[in-house]
This record gives sequence, C-alpha cells and structure tokens, in this order.
Amino acid sequence: MSGRPVPVVISIAGSDSGGGAGIQADLKAFARAGVHGTTAITAITVQNTVGVTGVHPVPPATIQAQVRAVAEDLGIDAVKIGMLGDAATIGAVAEVLDELPEGTPVVLDPVMIAESGARLLEQEAEDALAHLLLSRATVVTPNVPEAQALTGLPGGATAEDLVRAVHRLGPTVAIVTGGHREEATDLLFDGEALTQIPGERHPDGAAHGSGCTHSSTLAARLAFGDDPVEAARVAKVTAAQAVLDGLRGIGEGPGPVDVFGLAKRAANAPALP
Repeated sequence: MSGRPVPVVISIAGSDSGGGAGIQADLKAFARAGVHGTTAITAITVQNTVGVTGVHPVPPATIQAQVRAVAEDLGIDAVKIGMLGDAATIGAVAEVLDELPEGTPVVLDPVMIAESGARLLEQEAEDALAHLLLSRATVVTPNVPEAQALTGLPGGATAEDLVRAVHRLGPTVAIVTGGHREEATDLLFDGEALTQIPGERHPDGAAHGSGCTHSSTLAARLAFGDDPVEAARVAKVTAAQAVLDGLRGIGEGPGPVDVFGLAKRAANAPALP
C-alpha cells in the first residue's frame, strides 16, 4: 500500500446508464471496500435492467488519456478492467498498463456478454483479450462461459480444466467464478495450488453487477496489500451479500446488486415530517 491516506484504484470499463453494472457498480464497490475510486470509461452503453440498446465506444486515445491523468496526479494502487468492447480498445489498454509502475496489481474481469444477453465484446476481439491482456493481469476472473470462450475448451470441460487453461494464458492467478456452476464455488489457481472458495447461492437475489462487484472488491483488497487468495475470499463474500441484498424491486429485468444495503436503510429511515 502506498503512503496515500487511502488507496487509489482505477476502473477501466464501460458505463451502465442503469447504474447496476460497469463503472457505476465498480465505484460503489470501491467505496464499500474503503478505497478512492477513479475511472477510465471505455464505452457509454444505453441500458437498463431489461437490456442494452446501444454501445458507443470511447476513442482509444481518450481512454489512455484518462488513465494517464489519474496516474500523474493521484497515483494508482490497483487496476480493475471490465468491458473493453473491441480490439482497438484492448490494444490501447495494454499499452497504457505498461506505463504504470511495475508490480501494480491488475484485475481483469473479461466482460463479454451482459446479464441481459447482449454482447459487450466483439467476437473477433476475444483473441486480442487473451493474448494482450491476460499476460498483464495479476488476477483474471472469468465465469464458466467466459473461460470457455477464452480457452476454446468444450462445454464439458471441468472447472479445474478451465482454470488451469486460463492460467496458461498468462495471468499470475486465475479464478473461475462459481455463478454458472452447480455449486457456487470459485476455483483459484496460482500455477501451483488449487484453492476452492465456497459461497452461498442466492437464487432469489438480484445479480446484475455481481461480477463487477466481485472484481472491483478484489482489486481494492489487492491495493490494501492482501494476497490474491485472501482478496478473493473477501470479494466472494462481498459480492454474495450484494446479491442477497439486491434491489429486486427496481426495474423490470434482473435487479442491481446492492453493496450498501440501501433497501434496508430505506426501510429503517425515519419518516419525513
């Protein structure tokens, strides 16, 4: 951890106009974790809980300029990467990561498809993601479908096969998250040991933004100096609680996660005079 009063973490990701995922979810998770959140927006999406109706990429040079502006003034203690959209953006992010101090933790959440089913990463950009960014990542956090897409392994591959194959693509640590598995257990591999990180499944919760919350919390904990296994355990608990507390009554589609327990606060708030 740096000598700053609180760590500074940057999210390089897309904006969600519905406030459930993307940059908006990342900033909430950063605040919940106790770090100062900063952003480099890669795309503006037109979305709500029902779906994504538009994606407008930010020019790659502007993405890089956002990262440099934060790095030059505030400093960066950790990076979380989410939606990138296309190969040009991936290349630009890879370049600017190399300008950060050596050893800066990087958490890559390989966002490919939104909760609503909309594609957020061009199919032809998947190879660029695997070859340009996974080798620069401290931790990469795909779910099962994302791990299959990154590795090319078939649908019948086990979680252990997937996490080992993701690790071979270059990250220091690979985590295959448990949201799409029969058991809600994350599987972590650091090149030597496999670690299971169990958690509760909350099928009646609201999960929009759960992956963003998980990866952002993980990045925040790395900024505090946690080792990846401990950071992943905290991220798992935080994301699961945010799903349990999720705002089911907001919007017609999958509701957003709630890292602050807003519904509980609202229910206990005193009535206005």
